[in-house]
Amino acid sequence: MSRENRAKQFAPFDALKGLQDAIHLKEYQHERVQKGDIQEEKANEISKALISLEKGSVAKVVYFENGHNLNLQGAAKLLIDTNELQVGIKKIHIDDLLDIEIIKK
Repeated sequence: MSRENRAKQFAPFDALKGLQDAIHLKEYQHERVQKGDIQEEKANEISKALISLEKGSVAKVVYFENGHNLNLQGAAKLLIDTNELQVGIKKIHIDDLLDIEIIKK
């Protein structure tokens, strides 16, 4: 048996199928946080930024979803009918916004 073929038999493998996925899921759940209240000053900044959105604006947002604070950047559009901000294809309820920065108007 060649040296290369002999080495292949000792290659790492996942003896417990799904263990890595279970570990990642547990870590994800452990990192969950509770949604905090936004201070009035920050709420006013977010409101002003939403008002200043124009067609073709690009925004960087921080929002709360399923126990995590997530970041997203992309073309932003305010959906007044549903009280949502659409960033790329993701729709975020305005109450879940933690921060917004308009990069391009």
